[in-house]
Amino acid sequence: MMDGHDPLVVGRRIRELRSAAGLTLGEFASRLGRAPSHLSMVENGKRELRVGELHTVAGVLGVEVADLLSQAPQSRRAQLEIALERAQRSPLFGSLGLAPLSVRKTLPDQAIETVLALLSELERVHEQRAATPEEARRANTALRAEMRRRGNHLAELETTAATLLAAVDHTGGPLSQRVAADLAGHLGFTIHHVGDLPASTRSLTDLEGRRIYLPRSTEAGRDPRSTLLQALAGAVLGHSPPEDYESFLRQRVESNYLAGALLVPAATAVPLLKAAKDRRELSVEDLRDAYAVTYETAAHRFTNLATEHLGIPVHFLKAHESGAIAKAYENDDVQFPTDPLGTVEGQLVCRWWAARRVFAVEDRFSPYHQLTDKPGGTYWCTSSIQATGRGAFSLSVGTSFAHAKWFRGMDADQRFTSTCPDESCCRTPPPALAERWASRALPTPRLNATLFATLPTVPSVTTGGSSSSPGVDTTEAYRFLERHSRASRP
Repeated sequence: MMDGHDPLVVGRRIRELRSAAGLTLGEFASRLGRAPSHLSMVENGKRELRVGELHTVAGVLGVEVADLLSQAPQSRRAQLEIALERAQRSPLFGSLGLAPLSVRKTLPDQAIETVLALLSELERVHEQRAATPEEARRANTALRAEMRRRGNHLAELETTAATLLAAVDHTGGPLSQRVAADLAGHLGFTIHHVGDLPASTRSLTDLEGRRIYLPRSTEAGRDPRSTLLQALAGAVLGHSPPEDYESFLRQRVESNYLAGALLVPAATAVPLLKAAKDRRELSVEDLRDAYAVTYETAAHRFTNLATEHLGIPVHFLKAHESGAIAKAYENDDVQFPTDPLGTVEGQLVCRWWAARRVFAVEDRFSPYHQLTDKPGGTYWCTSSIQATGRGAFSLSVGTSFAHAKWFRGMDADQRFTSTCPDESCCRTPPPALAERWASRALPTPRLNATLFATLPTVPSVTTGGSSSSPGVDTTEAYRFLERHSRASRP
């Protein structure tokens, strides 16, 4: 289908034009040499037509291709049907557990209008419950959609990383801590490891004194180079205290991206990946080992480069051992679990996905590979487990089955079927188990501490305003800087 055209609108226009021409679906299919089921999916907006097919359809209907692609519905009825179809495909409707309403000719327009009004009111009630954490969730959902459109690739930051590495004469191989320190010196910063860094911060940069403060001890599972490079990235990119959650989250993405591009430069990583693809030996582990980075950094960089340079759509998941999603990205049409407003973080991954199954594997040294038959198709995934101070997390990179052939381990002997979001897949206990314990168990829930649930705005005694960064105790941070700046004066 040509870019910018809604398949649902085009499908409805084809149905209307077919009906106006007096053709049944079977007659129309016969003239086109297609199966009626195929054309039914086209008319319902569930399948797109290629440009050549559009010309064929237009010829049979006796219209121009432009008539098929016109975005204006031809009737009030068509507008209602399109609106109802979109509403029934929304995460909010899916969360209700209701069967979609079939749109037949006998269904009155007023009935459709009533259903749409009820769904609209339900959407309004959900939106009305929004609070400050919800603002972050909405901003994150929008930012994820933007990164999906860009293939998770930020060309401008790749260029910035290449310029910085050239300035310190880094030509390839792992970025050592010495070179990272050289980069800080090149940018005019000194590095200071301290024992009293505010608990709400990972690093703290004194822009006036050109000093970067880092903790003396490194968090388990975290690369100390990343912390320094993320701090430098914020300074290089001219980040200022964010005005809202959207700018806060965008700055996080940019800083993390630039730090990753410094640790795994595209100039050397892309040839390595292309050669591995030619051998059908793509592996996140090889990228990790080639640049001496964490598995998470290698997985992120793979998503940055895979679509842009290898033509492979991918998805990435970081999930806690409890099953809750911490981070997620996709441009391969895999369907992550979402809440009614489209938020992925905090949702539970299906028990049959590799991100959950990997926790049951005794061998945590070797990579885990799995094929999963999902409602949207079959996907291949490779997963690894990372231990942190906040528990164990699975880190997964996957792609659709059509692209699995380029990866080592694509012939995975582990294969499972997932029907989520169908409740009977893994969320509903087996009947016998439910009958045994439904009235005899009283679990106490563990409250999830996620980015979007714990970003307090702490009052600042120095300005009388609010915290300059969500989740950061500004008063504590400013007192730290004042204390250390005084100590550094002659």
